[in-house]
Amino acid sequence: MEVFTHPRAEGCLLAILADGMGGKSGGRKAADQVLLIARQLFERFAPAKDSASELLRKIVLESHLMIKLTAITSEQEPHSTLAAFLVLPNRECHIIHAGDSRVYVFRGSNMLTRTFDHSLVQRMVEDGEINEEEANDHPHAHLLTGCLGADEDPPITVARMDRLEMGDSLLVCSDGLWHYFTSRELGTIVNALKPRDASKMLISKARQRARGGGDNLSLALVRLDTLD
Repeated sequence: MEVFTHPRAEGCLLAILADGMGGKSGGRKAADQVLLIARQLFERFAPAKDSASELLRKIVLESHLMIKLTAITSEQEPHSTLAAFLVLPNRECHIIHAGDSRVYVFRGSNMLTRTFDHSLVQRMVEDGEINEEEANDHPHAHLLTGCLGADEDPPITVARMDRLEMGDSLLVCSDGLWHYFTSRELGTIVNALKPRDASKMLISKARQRARGGGDNLSLALVRLDTLD
């Protein structure tokens, strides 16, 4: 997980999370490759003239290709999820994800939007076979329908918000975090505390609720604010 501020455009930032899978070190290497490619492409990005959605798509596709090339030269089968949001200087926001890492956007404690997982249980929810609560405890909750590094091209879901407001919060997190919270709980914590304190509380509560189990736990939380 990384939050990059643009080297030349004030008010432009990219937050990206990659949750790696496959082998003892394959997953970590896959996630590191995503972050490296994201940094390189973002540093070349010109907010005033380049397409934000195309930048995000390029990050996904180039990361997917690099992970697949790595798999050819190793005995591992590295894969990774990806979730990212890009905020432009005019407060336009672009979101992309592949897999089951999520992006949430909150206004106060209210959730404005979130991404929907590329997973078997999400497909079951959409088909009306189970509800959201049942999905969280489903034995196949970890099965993805797409991610980076798989044989098939990754699913790419993009979203756009024309203008964020001051005070809005954006959260990108792995399934090791969101699995233990409702959207209402996340919004309440994000709204009540400063981002650093909210992040610490979310991590602490997720670990407590996992009771020694759980998956990799990563998050980045950004709140739009004015400088005093």
